[in-house]
Amino acid sequence: LVPQGLSMDASKKVDLKIIIIGALGVGKTSLLHQYVHKTFYEDYRTTLGASILTKVLAVDNTPLKLQIWDTGGQERFRSMVSTFYKGSDGCMLAFDVTDRESFESLDNWRDDFLEKVIPREQDFPMVVLGNKIDLCDRQVPKEMASAWCKEKDIPYFEVSAKNNINVAEAFETLAKQALTVYKGIFESYLTDSIKLTPHDKPKKKSC
Repeated sequence: LVPQGLSMDASKKVDLKIIIIGALGVGKTSLLHQYVHKTFYEDYRTTLGASILTKVLAVDNTPLKLQIWDTGGQERFRSMVSTFYKGSDGCMLAFDVTDRESFESLDNWRDDFLEKVIPREQDFPMVVLGNKIDLCDRQVPKEMASAWCKEKDIPYFEVSAKNNINVAEAFETLAKQALTVYKGIFESYLTDSIKLTPHDKPKKKSC
């Protein structure tokens, strides 16, 4: 993956693709609308395929344009959703703290994602969101979710799309991770380009 344009000038806007995945009904669309529009989206229509929202922000003085892909969680759309993984710079795994099954499916979602993206280092930029902490019928203890994330070395956020708790923090943590990896890829690409100067070409042997 080579970033477009060869200037890593801090004033240049960096485009990053973030994808949000997880089981049906965990509130992926609501989380996204809360972050981008600062509104609680209570329309329960299922997302079919994917929809995209954008958000512009600055991280470490670098202007970022996040292209955030909201994906459908229905099992029958899983193969279609996985076609949207390509080119992602960061992945957000979401589950519903009142739905134990949505938490137990995180392993499958994570494995499916890592299998489909272009293989890179294991520490692909990723965060986990436990949504709906505003509801009282909780089934997934915070300690259980934290332990799963700690084992995988993924930051964990307890969030509420409805009450706007920790939503921006989660997205911004992922954006920061993704930017760090982007810069790393960029710098290694520049280093490789410098190595490939004409002087490095093997000299032709004289007959």
